[in-house]
Amino acid sequence: MKMDLWQLHIFVSVIEHKSFSKASEAIHLSQPTVSSHIKELEDHFQCRLLDRMGKITEPTKAGKILYQYAKKLLSLRDQAESALLDFTGKIKGELSIGGSTIPSAFIIPELIGPFIKKFPDISIKLSVGDTMQIINDIKYGILEIGIVGAQTNDPQIIQKKLIKDEMKLIVPADHKWAKKTSIDCSNLFDEKFIAREKGSGTWACILKSMEASGFDPKQLFTHITMGNTMSVIQGILNHIGISILSTMAVKEEIKNKRLAAVSVTGLNLDRYFYLTFSKKRALSPICSRFIEYIHSSI
Repeated sequence: MKMDLWQLHIFVSVIEHKSFSKASEAIHLSQPTVSSHIKELEDHFQCRLLDRMGKITEPTKAGKILYQYAKKLLSLRDQAESALLDFTGKIKGELSIGGSTIPSAFIIPELIGPFIKKFPDISIKLSVGDTMQIINDIKYGILEIGIVGAQTNDPQIIQKKLIKDEMKLIVPADHKWAKKTSIDCSNLFDEKFIAREKGSGTWACILKSMEASGFDPKQLFTHITMGNTMSVIQGILNHIGISILSTMAVKEEIKNKRLAAVSVTGLNLDRYFYLTFSKKRALSPICSRFIEYIHSSI
């Protein structure tokens, strides 16, 4: 038996859905058929590729290796189809885009709406994660392109400045600093501060800016860490603490006077969002068209 791309497609679907039954629904096959294809792959490689752990299916170490190569092969297949459609004048296919919290909520949707209208035969899959996760998914071929809020030193990744973002200290509307236009950075260390999880582009920029200005971010009273911007906003609204956020994320709360944005003297809180893609993989024609559209729109 020879391995084929269809079997790899099924294998990838099982891993990404973490379930044989959910994968079978997604690709419109019976569960026994899905199981049969996975068994044929395991017979071909003579090793176990998936472990069923209750209701959750996880890849074995061998399965993780195959998953990375399967994604690359399926991506190459899609690129080949896309290139030939592009050659014949038909822009058709799927583009997988990733975005960290702010870009996925406020930048990417504004871009893909008009793009889809211009190219109605293109479908877009948007994945949301922290900056580190999106960069890793691009690196391993799970995503083709992304927009994130921090730079990486990974030599396999290319990043280009896209949009400038302004970050400010965000406090509740009844906070003692709410009426101020600015406060000194040294004052932050006397307040309860909500931190972001490791991998957050926003948090990485805050730490970098503090260190560059001679402050030790470890001295912040970060009694709580939250996993996404929406959680931080709710934490501030509920007086759990204060934090530094993109003003894009709190535009409505500031407009409705539920939160206030304050500049921090001594910190450079301007940053960029970066268009991010792999250095080692050729961009699909669809992705190239999307990048051209971004540059013409921003």
